[in-house]
Amino acid sequence: MRAPDILRTAARALRGNQLRSALTTLGIIIGVASVVVMVAVGTGTQAAIKDEIEKLGASVIMVIPGSANAAGARLGAGTRPTLSDEDAAAIRGDASGIVAAAPSVAGVAHLATAIDNWSSGVYGITEDYLVARDWQLAAGRLIDDQDVATGAKVVVLGATTAEKVFGGTDPIGQMIRVNQLPMEVIGLLARKGQTMDGSDLDDVGLVPLSTARDQLFGRSTAKARSVSMITVKAETEQQIEEAIAEVREVLRFQHRLTPGQADDFRINNVAESARLQEESSAALTQLLAAIASISLLVGGIGIMNIMLVSVTERTREIGVRMAIGARPSTVLAQFLAEATILSVAGGIAGAAAGFAGAIVAESYFEMRVELTGEPVVLAFVFSALVGLVFGLYPAMRAAQKSPMEALRYE
Repeated sequence: MRAPDILRTAARALRGNQLRSALTTLGIIIGVASVVVMVAVGTGTQAAIKDEIEKLGASVIMVIPGSANAAGARLGAGTRPTLSDEDAAAIRGDASGIVAAAPSVAGVAHLATAIDNWSSGVYGITEDYLVARDWQLAAGRLIDDQDVATGAKVVVLGATTAEKVFGGTDPIGQMIRVNQLPMEVIGLLARKGQTMDGSDLDDVGLVPLSTARDQLFGRSTAKARSVSMITVKAETEQQIEEAIAEVREVLRFQHRLTPGQADDFRINNVAESARLQEESSAALTQLLAAIASISLLVGGIGIMNIMLVSVTERTREIGVRMAIGARPSTVLAQFLAEATILSVAGGIAGAAAGFAGAIVAESYFEMRVELTGEPVVLAFVFSALVGLVFGLYPAMRAAQKSPMEALRYE
C-alpha cells in the first residue's frame, strides 16, 4: 500500500470509534496546552523584568551613605551623611568608563496649585542626574547647571504628579507651591510607568540641588554639602563591575579609609536584583515546562494502552488482511499511522487550547504573556514523537501476528 492509502485506512479506523479516539488524545492535548501556557507566562514574566531593567537603567549604579549608630543601634543605610558633592566630582574626574555621576537629595514634599494638591517624592538634582537616569523630556526644558548655581525656583514634574495637581491642563510655565515655596514648572518628563513592585516612576518632582538643600529640605547639620545619593552611569552594561570597583576605590580614598576599615557607603547595582529575578523566572519557567511535559508522556502511555487494546480487538481483521496478501510492514505502518494521527491531532488541539489559555491568563488574571512559535513547534514535534514511540510497540505486536492464529481468534 502507498502512504496515502495507509493514512486513509488509519483515519477510517479511527473514525470508527470517535469517542475512544477523542479520549485517547486528551492526555496529549492537556500536555501540549500546559507547555504552551507555562512557557508563555514565563516568557512574559521575563519580558516584564527586562522592561523594568530598562526603566531603572541597565548600567546605573546607586551610591548611598552609610549607617549611623545611636546607643549601639545601627539605624540603617543612608542615616549617616558620608556622601557629598565633592565625592560626585571625584568620581567624575577619577573613575574611567563613567558617563555621569550625579549627586542628589531626596524628600517628600506637598505640591499645591489652584486646581488640586498632592504629596510626591521630590529630588534635588544636577544636570547630570537626568543623563544618569536616562529620563527623557516630554515638554519644556530640563534643569541645567545655571539653575543649580543660582538656586532657581523651578521644577520638572513627572507625568503622574502633573496630572494630580494640574488635571488635564498644560503645566509648562505655570506656578506651583512646593512645601509652600512658589516655583515655576519648566518641564514635563516622558512617562516611564510602574515597576513590578508597584512603584510609580512618574510620581516625582525634580528641582535644582541647591534649591532643595537650601529652601525645601534644609542642609545637614553634620555636613553642609552632604547628599542623599550619588547616581553613577557606566558607559555600557558590561562595564558595571569595573565601574563599581573604581567608584569604591575613589570613595575610599576620598573618605581616607584605611585598608582595615569597612566602607562608610553602600553601592547598589540597580539592574542586578532585577536580573536575578529574571534568571529565577527563567529557571522556574523551565521547571514548569518540564513538569507540564510529563503529561505528554502520560498521554503517550494512554495512546500505547489504547492501541494495544485496538490490536487485540482487531486480531481477526489483521488475520484477514494478511491472508489476502498484506505484508507485516503494511500492518505495522497502518497501526503506527493511527498512533501518529492521534498524537498529531492532539498536538494541534493542544496548541490551540494553549493559545486560548494564555489569552485567558492575560485578560482575566492580569498576567503578562508572550506567545511565540518556538514552544508550540517543540510541543507539537514532541507530541508527534510521542505517538511514534508509544505507537511502535502495539504496531509491532500487530505486525508479528501469525495469519492462521489471527483468523482463529475469537
